[in-house]
Amino acid sequence: MTVSAPASGTAPAPAPPAPAADPSGRRVIAAVVAIQLAASLGFFSVMAHLVAHLRHDLGLLAGTVGLVLGVRVGLQFALLLPVGTVTDLLGARRTGMLSCAVRALGFAMLGYAEGVGALLCAAVVLAVGGALYNPAAHSLLAAVGPGGRSGGFAAYVVAQHLATVAGPPMGLLLLGTGAGFPLLTGTAAALWTVAGALFLVVPRSGAKRAAAGLRDVLAGVRAVLGDRRFLYFALLTAPTTLLATHIMTAAPLLGFRPAVATLSFSLLAMVAAAVQPFVAVRRRGERPWVLRLGLLCAAAAFFVLAALDGTQAGPLMAAAVLNGVANGLVQPAVFQRTARHAPVERFGSYYGVLAFCAGMFSFAGDLVIGRLFDLGPAGAVWALAGVGACALVAVAGTARVE
Repeated sequence: MTVSAPASGTAPAPAPPAPAADPSGRRVIAAVVAIQLAASLGFFSVMAHLVAHLRHDLGLLAGTVGLVLGVRVGLQFALLLPVGTVTDLLGARRTGMLSCAVRALGFAMLGYAEGVGALLCAAVVLAVGGALYNPAAHSLLAAVGPGGRSGGFAAYVVAQHLATVAGPPMGLLLLGTGAGFPLLTGTAAALWTVAGALFLVVPRSGAKRAAAGLRDVLAGVRAVLGDRRFLYFALLTAPTTLLATHIMTAAPLLGFRPAVATLSFSLLAMVAAAVQPFVAVRRRGERPWVLRLGLLCAAAAFFVLAALDGTQAGPLMAAAVLNGVANGLVQPAVFQRTARHAPVERFGSYYGVLAFCAGMFSFAGDLVIGRLFDLGPAGAVWALAGVGACALVAVAGTARVE
């Protein structure tokens, strides 16, 4: 499905049955799911506790915490603009191995960073690794073909959410050993090393890859920017990254205890994982209502958060459930529509432009939200309500292009 669709009020024609995935496609899916499980387990075991570490262990202001987080997210997604095309040129397998090595180094640096300068250096290295990883993994799944792509992406996202459930408790256990944050980040680095080794299991592509020159990279980016309908879709869905991830920042800043915040993250992930099979069946993610419903649930989650303080655990869990439903609907909807719209040989470029728009929005949002939280409870309300309003704007925009 492209960004254009039947006129409002007309139901889209049901998708034709897709052929079954071939054995090599199943092998790719199995390898990428295992990679995602290891990488996400390392990522979420650290990220669920990073805000508390920066805020309480290192004593940083909320605005400085927002800067560190924003640099990581903003740079990672800014790099996706050229790196998506680099993935097309170098091949997803090699790009993926490189990404895991860089991410492992970034987590090792993060464990021993105490000053703002060192933290920003670690954030930059983590950003580079993340920019390389995402288009590599998504390109491998997009190349499987329609027969296995939908189910493969569902399994990939379920692996991510299982790691989101297991990662935060694992992080708490490692932090409780007495070795502190360096042990946690060292474990994450080891898991990313395992993920890099698993890229060797992915079958080699038969296509020869050319060297990625600057002219080739620019040509790939220009090709996507010339696709106006897809570019409009990318701009409309730009809030999705902030909507998916900001609850992990908001819960600690609202004053919720680490155990309560961790429980909310785990609940969110379990709900999102439960929604994935529903979206994968009959390629429902390509249907317009799936994306709109997901954005509406995300808006509702942030409006609930805007009314909370650190003592209301029940409503926090309700917000986590809404955000979990939103993630479970939005992620596959955006991926499936991008994969169907983009030529296989250009998927990395299309994904790079899409993620660049989302990352820039998230970067700006993190900076603004951090400053608003420093203003006190009223600022927190405005920050979270503003995130919810962005979701509503995205709903209205996507409805206009269907």
